[in-house]
Amino acid sequence: MQLKETLVRQIAYIAAAAITLAGVVAYMGIRPAWAVAENASALENTLPPGYRDWRLISVAHEEGKLNDIRAILGNDIAVKTYRDGTLPFPDGAIIARLAWNYVSSEENNKAFGGHQSFVAGSPTNVQFMIKDSTKYASTGGWGFVQFNDGKPVEAAQLSACFACHVPVKARDFVFTRYSP
Repeated sequence: MQLKETLVRQIAYIAAAAITLAGVVAYMGIRPAWAVAENASALENTLPPGYRDWRLISVAHEEGKLNDIRAILGNDIAVKTYRDGTLPFPDGAIIARLAWNYVSSEENNKAFGGHQSFVAGSPTNVQFMIKDSTKYASTGGWGFVQFNDGKPVEAAQLSACFACHVPVKARDFVFTRYSP
C-alpha cells in the first residue's frame, strides 16, 4: 500500500512539473509579442535595440529628388505576417526603412569595366511604421517615426506620412511587398 501511495505521489509531482514546464514554454512563446508591443511606444523617442538585426523584407531604389537605396526590415511579427501573406498586420508589427544616398562605386566600376555599379553612400534616415490599432486609429492603425542622425524628428514633420500611404490602403497601408 505504501509503495502504491509513493508511486501516485511521484506521478502527481511529475504531472505538476510537466504542466508547469508547458506553461513556461507557452509564456516564452507569446512574451516576445508583448515585449515588442510594449517597445513600440518607446520607439517614438529611441531607436529600438537590435533593429538592424531584424530580417530583410525587401530592398528598393527611389529616383528623383530622393535618389536613395533602401533596406526594408521587419521585426518577427511583421516578418511572420509577410511570410503568411495575411493582412492586416497585427498590433506589435514594426517595419523599418533604412535609407542611404545612392552613389557610384568607382572601385566596382573599375572591376566591371564600365559605369554600372552603385552602392549605399551616406545614410539619410531611418523610418519606422508601428502597428497599434488603438493608439493610431486615426492613421489606419499605424504610427510613423523617423530618426535623422539617431535623433527623432518632430511629430509635425511626420504629419504627411499617412496621406502618402493611403493609396495602398488595401495592403494595410504598407507599400513594400515581401521579397522571399
